Amino acid sequence: MRTHVAFAALAGLALLVAYPAFAQPGDELKTLRKEVEALRDGQATILKELRELRGLLQERQAARPPELQNVVLSTDGAPFMGDPNAKVILVEFSDYHCPYCARHSSQTLPQIVTEYVKTGKVKYVFRDFPIESLHPRAFKVHESAYCAGDQGKYWKMHGRLFANRNLQAGPKELADEAQAVGLDLPSFQQCLDSGKHAARIRTALADGQRAGVSGTPSFFLGATEPNDSRVKALRRLVGAMPYASFKEAIDGLLSSQKQ
Repeated sequence: MRTHVAFAALAGLALLVAYPAFAQPGDELKTLRKEVEALRDGQATILKELRELRGLLQERQAARPPELQNVVLSTDGAPFMGDPNAKVILVEFSDYHCPYCARHSSQTLPQIVTEYVKTGKVKYVFRDFPIESLHPRAFKVHESAYCAGDQGKYWKMHGRLFANRNLQAGPKELADEAQAVGLDLPSFQQCLDSGKHAARIRTALADGQRAGVSGTPSFFLGATEPNDSRVKALRRLVGAMPYASFKEAIDGLLSSQKQ
């Protein structure tokens, strides 16, 4: 009897040595999990590299924009920031209800203003381009900025409209924004109801379409001439590009102006 027990024990030990999976049934699962984690890490690395490549491609496209043929923009009466006699001008065609425009306004434009506009190197001009087929209420929102401008608070309202972008903004919401910036509400509402600034927005839309603008935000860089509200566009950038793209394009144009 003892012989049989000993033999059975030896046989079992042999099986455990020859087939470790029987000894540790969780090893295969652990190995499989490690392989899945390795695949997941590899996939994350590939996605990161693809994003970096896409960013580099966008920057190169911005740094080497296609030559513009006979694109002349008017800035007459358009809101602007910076030295009116700055040698370089940056014109933005934008839509208050465009999420990419809002991103540019909050993330990239402040850097451009600090580095170039406040230092007198660049004049920044805002042109209205509400795309009504996508944002039906955007046109009235653009009017509201000019109604605020009638009370000396265009840029304050401008900033709030981007910061509080709301695709369903109606009369009540615009009145709330007007009140938040300290406007006289009856005057503001009268201006908005009259549509007194609608024509200038239609003009900006037409100018943008002639320049080939089909989406927002779209930017044009050009050189200014004394006593001339027109600017010949020399560079174009499209979309919520990173600050580095604007810096390279602006620095290149500033350098050419010194020659």
